[in-house]
Amino acid sequence: MNRPGQDTTETGAAASLSEALAHLQEAYELGADRLPDEELERLRRTLERAGRRRALSADHTVVGIFGPTGSGKSSLVNALSGTGAARVAVRRPTTSEPLALVWGSSGSDELLDWLEVRQRVALPEGAPLVAGGPAQEQHLLEAVSSGGARADAAPDGRAGLGGREAHPGAEGRDGGVTQDVRAADTGLEDALDDGTAAGPGPASGERVARRGFFRRRRRGPMPAVGQEPTRQVHPAMPDTAGLILLDLPDFDSTAVAHRETVERLAGQVDVLLWVVDPQKYADAALHHGFLRGLATHEAVTLVALNQADRLDPQDLEAVLSSLAGILADEGLPGVDVVPVSARTGQGVGELAGAVRAFAESRAAAMRRVAADAERAAGDLLPFAAGHTAAPSAAARAALADELGRAAGVPVVVDAVRSAYRRDVHATTGWPVTRWLAGLRPDPLRRLNLRRQDVVPELRRSSLAVRDPAQQAQVGQALRVFGDAAAGGLGDPWRTSVRDAALDTSPELTDALDTAVTGTDLETGRSRWWGVIGVLQWIAFAALVTGLLWLGLLAGLAFLQLPAFEVPRVEGFPLPTLLILGGLAVGVLLGVVASLLARWRAGRRAARVRRKLLAACSRVADDVVLRPVLVEVERCNAFGAAVRAASQRGR
Repeated sequence: MNRPGQDTTETGAAASLSEALAHLQEAYELGADRLPDEELERLRRTLERAGRRRALSADHTVVGIFGPTGSGKSSLVNALSGTGAARVAVRRPTTSEPLALVWGSSGSDELLDWLEVRQRVALPEGAPLVAGGPAQEQHLLEAVSSGGARADAAPDGRAGLGGREAHPGAEGRDGGVTQDVRAADTGLEDALDDGTAAGPGPASGERVARRGFFRRRRRGPMPAVGQEPTRQVHPAMPDTAGLILLDLPDFDSTAVAHRETVERLAGQVDVLLWVVDPQKYADAALHHGFLRGLATHEAVTLVALNQADRLDPQDLEAVLSSLAGILADEGLPGVDVVPVSARTGQGVGELAGAVRAFAESRAAAMRRVAADAERAAGDLLPFAAGHTAAPSAAARAALADELGRAAGVPVVVDAVRSAYRRDVHATTGWPVTRWLAGLRPDPLRRLNLRRQDVVPELRRSSLAVRDPAQQAQVGQALRVFGDAAAGGLGDPWRTSVRDAALDTSPELTDALDTAVTGTDLETGRSRWWGVIGVLQWIAFAALVTGLLWLGLLAGLAFLQLPAFEVPRVEGFPLPTLLILGGLAVGVLLGVVASLLARWRAGRRAARVRRKLLAACSRVADDVVLRPVLVEVERCNAFGAAVRAASQRGR
């Protein structure tokens, strides 16, 4: 349920922001150990800041006031707050530590602790954002007529407020001091860097700022003595809206600590108010060092051109036009540029109205986090694939073929073919010569692929899978497959997909050998072998019978014994026919068996090759494809998360 007064649009924006941050968190987890360390660290800080800021006070809007040396930041802070809380002096820079002016102090301590701001000034309830009552005007008149403005400081060095000693209040958790201020009881700051506080001399018309023995002179128009200054009367801050103005050190300070503080708070405050002057509004330290990286933060960025009273209307228009053009080039075409003068009050009311609008909407913190999320998503977009990657079927088939060659599939297929023909000859060959086939080595046994005493899962072949040349072939196949699976992805994902494939090389060696040894090589005998074998033995028996018969007849004739009558077939002696027939049939059967063996060996080798390649393909899927798919899916999920965060963050 929405809170009273809460806009449904803001509620929807908050939900969209939560989704964007959730997508960024997912992208961070998916990109871990993949993206460059600096990108991951930047994203981690963004998520951490977003989570911390959303957990703190949503009723307070933190406006950071940034500017270079001499731009008059502190003077503008005093003009906006109607206090002398921000210390201003001739010696620059005067702001060495952030100072917080707080409207609505309830609930602000934890927020200021997170911002690491120790100096705090709590304004009373109902204090206006810009003071402008008779008391301030009278004080201004007295300061002008006396030719200078007083600067009162507390004993501890903190700026006094309205010429009265600051009253210490409750300390924050980090030891920060809270000062109690009454908005109507204000004084002018010390002699300003931008020439805002010194009154004119009696005759010269020059402004003189005095502190001790040091004197600084600046020229410029000043209100005549007795002339009534412009009245700036603005409503008080609503009770429900809190505001914190931060006066920050100069971002171009030579002190490293000042620069680090400004850079840190530039990433934490809700609204960024950049104060520039006519002399340094195009400073590269501002535009290149800060604004160029804040193109997504247009909705929470303000620019104040201070010391506008020093320019003629024509020159002011030219400076404003030039500054707007520079901001547009930096990606900030819609940022409001408000010409102001902390000395005369020119434009301060308009600037205060813009700041008050941020505070009253109580949406600046959410918009700042949304801008950070959009910038983070934009930084990650170059690492997100523009398309969904997936390894193609052709790449998978090519990998299986390459792994098959590396695993020795052609060698095994040749061995199966040779072993089949050897076995056929040993079974169906002519019995007189078939024993010679047994003397030939078994090709499958030489590869250790015909052992029956070890289960296939534990058997190891003597193939050269672990040979350096074969290992190089495996590595090349994995590299080619990794590149094909990356499918046009850019780094770091192309590298991670390729590495996912290459990392499987040690496991792949054993898996391929197991796949080969576990494949059925069809070493069994065919039934036709037995038929031809029996016929060979019959033919051999006929040959032997004919030889024995003729031998018997020759022996009887040698011994001069009466011979018995030899049967004849068509006039040919039967023993001779048995010899010739047995020999002819045996040779014929051998030729037929050889031809059949060659044909059947080719078919068996083709079947075994398909089985081996299928086994290698399963190995490729189980060992190589699975981790590669995990990496590809991780890349796709990262890209989807980044694109979703980019759309949700808008």
